[in-house]
Amino acid sequence: MQCFNCGAQLGEGQACPGCGVNVKMYKKLLAISNYLYNTGLERAKVRDLSGAVDALKKSLQYNKNNIEARNLLGLVYYETGETVSALSEWVISKNQRGQDNIAAQYLDDVQSHPAMLNTVNQTIKKYNQALLYCQQDSTDLAVIQLKKILSSNPKLVKAHQLLALLYIRDRKYDLARKSLRTAGQIDRSNTITMRYLAEIDTLTAAGEEKEVRKKKKDSRVEFSSGNETIIQPANLRDNSGWMMIVNILVGLVIGVTATYFLIVPSIRQNLQKSANTAVSEANDVVASKNQEIQSLQEEVAKLEKGIEKAQGEQTASQTKADGYRELLEAYQTYQQGGLEDAKAALAKIDGAKLDAASKQLYDAMQGDINTKYLETTYNEGHSAYMSRQYQTSAELLQKVVDIDDTYSNGDAIYYLAQSYRIIGEYEKAAELYQKVIEDYPSSYKANNAKNNYLPEVQARLGTTQQ
Repeated sequence: MQCFNCGAQLGEGQACPGCGVNVKMYKKLLAISNYLYNTGLERAKVRDLSGAVDALKKSLQYNKNNIEARNLLGLVYYETGETVSALSEWVISKNQRGQDNIAAQYLDDVQSHPAMLNTVNQTIKKYNQALLYCQQDSTDLAVIQLKKILSSNPKLVKAHQLLALLYIRDRKYDLARKSLRTAGQIDRSNTITMRYLAEIDTLTAAGEEKEVRKKKKDSRVEFSSGNETIIQPANLRDNSGWMMIVNILVGLVIGVTATYFLIVPSIRQNLQKSANTAVSEANDVVASKNQEIQSLQEEVAKLEKGIEKAQGEQTASQTKADGYRELLEAYQTYQQGGLEDAKAALAKIDGAKLDAASKQLYDAMQGDINTKYLETTYNEGHSAYMSRQYQTSAELLQKVVDIDDTYSNGDAIYYLAQSYRIIGEYEKAAELYQKVIEDYPSSYKANNAKNNYLPEVQARLGTTQQ
């Protein structure tokens, strides 16, 4: 244990042997931090991950340099699917102690798998999208998104909890309980998981109690006899012989009377009533089906809209990625010194579709490439001219003039005119000589063009046309 003030090794006393500062409270804080670390370790061993996170956070509050507590906190985060939080803790740990720190190995293991990092990135985006769907009341899309998340990252506890919450909202208690049990297997003492399970138990218990009350009420009959209320089973029957005979005789009398006075006249009325009831029920069924069809059509339209939006975002992302890839290829070619290839690669890139940083690099590369390209091409063209390779000189200098017809204070256009004159391209030579005279009237190039070369090529043009 080292002194916080001077870094000296502390002994058993309450004062630092190096600087004499009182370290009693400092030792007490370190002891509390170590105790909380041990508590977090014990909780992590029994998969009480939420409790472990609380204990380890408190341990770091007492001693932010407790490397073991920070590394364990990262492991607990990683076990619950919180990879980003785990990486943050390990990066802090590595910065605090660069040597003999297992956090460096954890970081290397994660960063050496780009596919894993990409999965983590996609998981974060999909979870945020699921939250957005919940805010927009698009619960079906949110459920689909959460299932995709859990298929790639099954340890993400908060995704299990959010999926269970959506199932509770839709009264799918069995599916909600299944999701929460899965979350409980990862983190046994998570308070949110236990609260949701308790809520499901409350809701299901209320429904079962109503069902029991209904069955109990249907299983008995209550009637009054004087001032007393008599309760008897609904299926109670009087099985005495004489009572059965009386009931039969009374039934026969009532039946004959009803047949002559009630049943026959009411048959037609009952038939008509039954027909009307059947028609009404059929209309209700048709209306219900139409409503279901409309709801399904609206849901399909919503899903199609979501698919179109996702496809548009995918296309935009692909276009941007292609632009970055082409820019990278052009940069690599530029670094290798291939000006022609780099210039051709840049020509394929639409600079308007790049972001600010990429556009800045694109403009800088284009300006530098053009400058070097003009310089190299002009020097090669001028050397070819001086070597009397006039056809080659004309081709090279024409490339320079196409980009900048003022290059080298008009020398490029002047030597291009000379090359065209010598190889017999008189019309091009005459046009270029005229431009030299107009743009550089006081130069020796304009004087030579006006007094010597322009009249010569015009004379040759006249002879050719005759």
